[in-house]
Amino acid sequence: MPKLTHLGRVLVPVADQDEAIAFYTTTLGFSLTADDPFGEGDRWVEVTPPGGGAAIALVPPQGSYETGRMTGIALGSEDPAADHAELAGRGVDVDDQLLGGEGGVPRMFFFRDNDGNTLMVVEDRR
Repeated sequence: MPKLTHLGRVLVPVADQDEAIAFYTTTLGFSLTADDPFGEGDRWVEVTPPGGGAAIALVPPQGSYETGRMTGIALGSEDPAADHAELAGRGVDVDDQLLGGEGGVPRMFFFRDNDGNTLMVVEDRR
């Protein structure tokens, strides 16, 4: 069997890595954990959520891997309602309302980064 140990990173295509770094660090509170030269004039950029876990690699678009896509990334939150209000107050493109909260379904909402990539915030019930 392969020696796989954990989910290390998820790739998200962005048009401008510097703008994406600013959004993920300033708006979401992530840490810049990698910004290294890569290939011929490219950069390998990773940001990591404050509580740890898998990093998001902010990569240039390539081929059919374009910006403005559903990322499948679900970020955990102890208080999605407060985070929804905070992000909306900062001008982030958030859905109008929270989902879930009934019948054991966690509270959640979707939002988009500056490139239109969709992420979600889901209530963390640990």
